[in-house]
Amino acid sequence: MQRFLLAVILATACLTVSCGEKPTAIEDFNTRVVTLPNGKKFRCEVMVHPQDMARGMMFRDSMAPGRGMLFMHREAALYPYWMYQVRIPLDIIWMDRSHRIVEMSIATPPCDKGVASQCPNFGGTAKAQFVLELAGGTAPKEGLKLGDVLDF
Repeated sequence: MQRFLLAVILATACLTVSCGEKPTAIEDFNTRVVTLPNGKKFRCEVMVHPQDMARGMMFRDSMAPGRGMLFMHREAALYPYWMYQVRIPLDIIWMDRSHRIVEMSIATPPCDKGVASQCPNFGGTAKAQFVLELAGGTAPKEGLKLGDVLDF
């Protein structure tokens, strides 16, 4: 009986491990697929640690097609973002705990100021728990609008 129970537990574990989309390359680890309402999928780097969130897209010269960055805050609050040391325009999309879009900043420009305190904040006027960054212009191109729900 114990062997049978052990076999059932192992089989269940194997099936559970095989569920969901898996990373196929080293750069895909610590990512999650975000699916837009139109079915388009983006593989997004997941940021959960404060130091990673603070760095975000700093010092990067591009964002590959079909890629993004997903910030997962512990709780819903007002989260203004800025573009200090970010080199490319980004669409910044704030979502509530249900993954519903509550605010967007489209084609948010990089901050060319040499001093962080001179860079403006964007968004953070609606309570959000998740923030998605996509290449500038992606949100309107994909038809995203306030109230849309993303899947991740």
